[in-house]
Amino acid sequence: MEKVILKVEKREEVGKSQVNKLRKESMIPAVCYKDGKESVNLKINARDFGDILQTKAGENVLLTLKIDQVKALNGATVIIKEIQTHPLSEKIVHVDFKEISLTEKIKIKVPVAAHGEAQDVISEGGIIEHAIWELEIECLPTQIPEKIEAEVSGMKIGDTIFVKDLPIPPGIEVLNDPELVVLTAKPPAKEEVKGEVPEEGLEEPEVIEKGKKKEEEEVAEDEAAPKKEAPKKEEKKGEKKA
Repeated sequence: MEKVILKVEKREEVGKSQVNKLRKESMIPAVCYKDGKESVNLKINARDFGDILQTKAGENVLLTLKIDQVKALNGATVIIKEIQTHPLSEKIVHVDFKEISLTEKIKIKVPVAAHGEAQDVISEGGIIEHAIWELEIECLPTQIPEKIEAEVSGMKIGDTIFVKDLPIPPGIEVLNDPELVVLTAKPPAKEEVKGEVPEEGLEEPEVIEKGKKKEEEEVAEDEAAPKKEAPKKEEKKGEKKA
């Protein structure tokens, strides 16, 4: 991967008010650290840093620092470890750099992109859905790829691409689960048919309810009405009383 030179300055400004003033001057506060070494506060030109992010490597670019005030950092190779942005304006408010060695492997995340057009999926109204957008890999800094591409041109509805299916360049170890889903060819979403409910379907519960209510009223009336005595049996002629 190509290295890009980034001019930085040592930062003396600390504290919220001083750092905010720095940002108003189109400078970004930053810090550079290395395992086992003390971190160094830096400041970088916002426009210069923005241009670097527009390169093909993006946030995975290898940077060579150019700084006069700190000899130990001048010519050092660093990677962008973290970029903090404002929640509303999305402007970069802080950057973390990490000094690395070109001969030691590092862990880093790289983007996953779909390559080609899934004509069979498109013709049926389906879509290619990303399950993950990044892969975590381990490799030498010079082997960091710009991205990992997944070929989707032969996919059909229901097909899935897993991490184990991705074409990984030599020298790169993928740290994600091989069975992790990367892309899926989804069928078109089914639209719910919103039609009118038949009148019978609306009236039937009411009729049943009315019938039930009427039955209950009739039962109640029967229970409330006085019971009539059973008619006495007439004595048969010639029958004597005991």
